[in-house]
Amino acid sequence: MVDVSTRTRRTGPDRPRTWAVVLAACTGQFLVVLDVSVVNVALPSMRTDLGLSAAGLQWVLNAYSIAFAGFMLLGGRAADLYGRKRMFLVGLGLFTAASLAGGLAQEGWQLLAARATQGLGAAVLAPATLTLLTAAVPEGPARTRAISTWMAVGAGGGAAGGLIGGVLTDTLSWRWVLLINVPIGVLVLIGAALRLAEGRAGERSRLDLLGAVLVTAGLASVAYGIVQTEESGWTAPATLLPLLAGLALIALFVLVEARTGKPLMPLRVLGARAVASANVAMFVIGSATFSMWYFMTVYAQNVLGYTALEAGLALMPTSVAIVLGSKCAPLLMVRTGAKNLALIGTAIAAAGFGWQSTMTSDGSYLTAVCLPGVLMMAGTGLAATPLATLAISGSAPGEAGLVSGLVNTSRTMGGALGLAVLSTVAAARTEGSADPVELTAGYALAFRTAGGVLLGGLLLMVLWLPRHRSVKR
Repeated sequence: MVDVSTRTRRTGPDRPRTWAVVLAACTGQFLVVLDVSVVNVALPSMRTDLGLSAAGLQWVLNAYSIAFAGFMLLGGRAADLYGRKRMFLVGLGLFTAASLAGGLAQEGWQLLAARATQGLGAAVLAPATLTLLTAAVPEGPARTRAISTWMAVGAGGGAAGGLIGGVLTDTLSWRWVLLINVPIGVLVLIGAALRLAEGRAGERSRLDLLGAVLVTAGLASVAYGIVQTEESGWTAPATLLPLLAGLALIALFVLVEARTGKPLMPLRVLGARAVASANVAMFVIGSATFSMWYFMTVYAQNVLGYTALEAGLALMPTSVAIVLGSKCAPLLMVRTGAKNLALIGTAIAAAGFGWQSTMTSDGSYLTAVCLPGVLMMAGTGLAATPLATLAISGSAPGEAGLVSGLVNTSRTMGGALGLAVLSTVAAARTEGSADPVELTAGYALAFRTAGGVLLGGLLLMVLWLPRHRSVKR
C-alpha cells in the first residue's frame, strides 16, 4: 500500500501525466531485465574476443545479477527517502554509462567491472520504476493492471534478450548488446527529467550503506564458492572458505539490521506474512527460472548447432508466452484469487521444466525447445504478478519502495544463486566433455533439478501464502 497522503499533489499542467510515468517506468524496467539475458547468446563471441575462461563467462552474468540483487534494497529505500525521480535518473545514468564502458571493454576484467557497475545502476533504477507506478496509480484494479504491465514489460525484456542479442551479435558484434542501451538510456533520461515530477514517501535519513555492502559481499562470496565446486569439489578449501565467509557476512548483515537505527531492511517488514511468503516464493521461482534462458541458449548453440540469431528466434515463442502470462494474470486473479493463480502458474512452470528435462542431442525444435519453453515461461508469467501484488499489498505506508526492492531482490538473488548451483550441477554431469550427448545430459539434469525446486516451492506456497481477496474490476 502506498502512502498517498505523503505524495506531492499537483493540478493543472504541472501534474505528471500517467502515461509518461508508465512509459518511463516500463522502459527503465525493460532495460534492467533485458541486460540479465541479452548477453547469453553473445557469450561465445565474448570469450573468443577477450579470452575469458568458462568460469569468467558465468561471471559476465553473475557480476550483473549479484550487484543488482545485493544493492536493490538500498535502491528501493533511497527511492522512498530521496525521491523517486531523482533515484530513477541516478540509476539510469549509471546504468547507461556502464553500458558504454562494457561495450568498449578491451580486457575481460574491464567487462566484468562494467557489468557489476551496470548491476549497481539497475539496483537503483528498478525499485524506482515500480514506486513511480504505485505512487501514480491508486490501489485497486488500476494498480493491478499497471503492475501487470510493468511485469509483462520486464518479462518481455528478459525474454527478448535472446533475440536482440542474436541479431546484434550476428549483424554487428557482441559489443552492441551493451552499446544499444546508450542511445535508449540517453533519450529516457531526457524525457524523464522533463516529464516526471519528484516525490518521496518518507523523511530524509541516512542510508544503511554497511548493510548493502555486507549483503552484496555475502551473496557474491556464496556464489563464488558454489562456482568453485566445478573444479575443486565441495570439501576443498577453495570452496569451503568463500562459502563460509559468505554465510558469515549474511549473518552479520542480519545482526546489523537488527541493531541499527535506520536499517536497510527493517526485519519487521518480514513480519507481515504476505511480504515474507511472497518474497520467499519469488526467490524459489527465480532460482529455477532465471537459468532457463542460459541453458536453452547454450543447448541450442552448442548441441543443436544454431547460430546466435537462430537461437534468439527459436526462443521467441517463450518470449511471447511470458508476456501473455503476465498480462493475463490480472484477469485470472479476479476468478481465482492471487494465491491460487500463483499456485497454478508455478505448477505449469514445473511441468514445463519436467518436459524440458527429457531433451536429447537430436531433439526437434517443437518438442525440445518450443513447447516446453512456452509452458515454463507462461507459468512463470502467471505466478509473478500475483506474488508481487501480495507482497506490495502487505507493505506499510511509506515502505512501498523498500518492498518493491525486496521483491526484485528476492527474484534476482534467487536467479544468481540458482544459476551458480544449476551450472555446477550440469558441469558435474558432463565432467568437462564437449560431446553433444554428454552436454545434453548435463543440461537435462539442470532442468530436472530446477523442476524439483519449483515443486518444493509449490508446497511452500500452499502452506504459507495467505489467502487474498480477488481483485475486482
